[in-house]
Amino acid sequence: MHRGSCLCGTVRYEIDAPIESANHCHCSQCRKGHGAAFATYANVRREHFRFTQGEQLVAVFQASPGVSRTFCQHCGSNLQWFDQQARPNWLSVTLGTLDTPVSDFTQTHIYVRSKADWYCLNDGLPVDDRD
Repeated sequence: MHRGSCLCGTVRYEIDAPIESANHCHCSQCRKGHGAAFATYANVRREHFRFTQGEQLVAVFQASPGVSRTFCQHCGSNLQWFDQQARPNWLSVTLGTLDTPVSDFTQTHIYVRSKADWYCLNDGLPVDDRD
């Protein structure tokens, strides 16, 4: 069981399955949305995710057709990313919002063709250079 929360603690959630993979996304939307070189998301099936507190304060931003990002309306913490059309049974949770430890999971850098020119990839993780 994994638990997570936003920065202010108003929104809380649980994931009742192991986290098996995460992506470090370098696309321009993730960089702008997180104000960082990339955003890291754990991929989980929707049936294993549930809000335990503050769901009414979760706002949804339609980033592009079919693609949504959620955040806490109070503190602005990014919480999820999901594509309702391409992956309706999955969502991606911002790994930085986890309050419980996670280990032994696959990590991949994605959309590296869009990466910030000032960031150097040198951690040895696999790279998926899709557009």
